[in-house]
Amino acid sequence: MKGLFFLLGTFLLVSCALLPAIHEPSSERAGKSITCPSPFLLEKTRLIHAIEVRMAGKPKTALIGVTLVDPVSRTFSCAMMSTEGMVLFEASSGPDGVKVVRALPPFDTTAFASNMMDDIELIFLTPGGLLTRKGVFAEGERVCRRHKEQGGWVDVLAGRDGRIQIRRYSEFGALQRTVKLDGNARNAYAVIELQAIDFVNYTLIMTLIESEVIRNIPPVQK
Repeated sequence: MKGLFFLLGTFLLVSCALLPAIHEPSSERAGKSITCPSPFLLEKTRLIHAIEVRMAGKPKTALIGVTLVDPVSRTFSCAMMSTEGMVLFEASSGPDGVKVVRALPPFDTTAFASNMMDDIELIFLTPGGLLTRKGVFAEGERVCRRHKEQGGWVDVLAGRDGRIQIRRYSEFGALQRTVKLDGNARNAYAVIELQAIDFVNYTLIMTLIESEVIRNIPPVQK
């Protein structure tokens, strides 16, 4: 058993060594005062975004995205529509996994559905897993790093200008996703830029059209 823990600890140390280095703040007081950046949703919210898809060598694609996120139950659903209103993809995610309701080509692959739901979780929900380190990057960004239970790492960082980024890495430290939030105090999700480093690299620019907190109304007792 001791050998197993030793191997696990060694594996995590090697993985951490491949990630961007997090440094201690310049003063002890600054270190104690670091709070993790947290733009994530706190209430059940519906968001509608205009989405621009950018892929190298291909024309830009314009879509409308509707996302309903419940951070308490960590469940969410999404639908992507053409600008004419045709639903191209619709799915939900919860304790029972991902359920695809509708998927038209080229959005009809299992990999697309899985990646889409992972991206939504990354953008809108507080990262799960163990907080392993907090401090600052070389350029001064305040950062908190978590190790996900299912493997991989998530950094949430805030620049000196207050703008927040979320970065997801593989278990071995390879950068997979970068999310840049260019919002404001009222809504951090006013503009979202997601860069995916995958078999096919792409960028999503999401501009908020409408955001609404959904409050459940208790049934009227008779």
